[in-house]
Amino acid sequence: MSFLPTGTVYGVLLNFRAEVEALAPQMNQPPYKAPPKAPILYVKTANTWSPHGSAIALPPHVPEVEVGATIAMVIGPDNDVEGFVLMNDLSVPHASFFRPPVKYKCLDGFLGIGPAMRDAEEADPAGFTLEVRINGELRQSVDFSKTVRNAEQLLADVGAFMTLAHGDVLMLGCDAGRPLARAGDVIEIRAPGFETLVNTLVKEQQP
Repeated sequence: MSFLPTGTVYGVLLNFRAEVEALAPQMNQPPYKAPPKAPILYVKTANTWSPHGSAIALPPHVPEVEVGATIAMVIGPDNDVEGFVLMNDLSVPHASFFRPPVKYKCLDGFLGIGPAMRDAEEADPAGFTLEVRINGELRQSVDFSKTVRNAEQLLADVGAFMTLAHGDVLMLGCDAGRPLARAGDVIEIRAPGFETLVNTLVKEQQP
């Protein structure tokens, strides 16, 4: 049986050093004039959830999507980490980073969710790596030792301003260089110790 969240799924922006460096010039411009001090979160609403193996439909006005491959923490009953799961955080390419627009990130089906949760006791998030393959071709490699906040620090910093509930899911962030995919593409996200996440992009059927 595929894993599906029982709580709220939160994405995190700017948690990879390469992405922060790439966007640094924009951060120093109005209205903020400085990099953010706290984690930037957004919600992947339940309508976005697509289990492993499912097809994800792209609306006619969306010719391609960014593949945001990541690993997420599943929150346990004591506000600890119960486990980790692969995720494919799709979004329509856009330039906003401080306030990610819902219309780009929360389209129906735009979050592929790994087939199984990996128990936290057997995982070391500091050593996580993953690969993104599109139609079998390696398109991105991600090393989670290059995050701004490691899993423990991210959880602590988010907990400083909001309470996460049992079953909530908190992504570790998506690295720079996210590949683009189109209808017809098969996206595989692989990581050592995890079951591979596979989703296929298709064109949305018109009524």
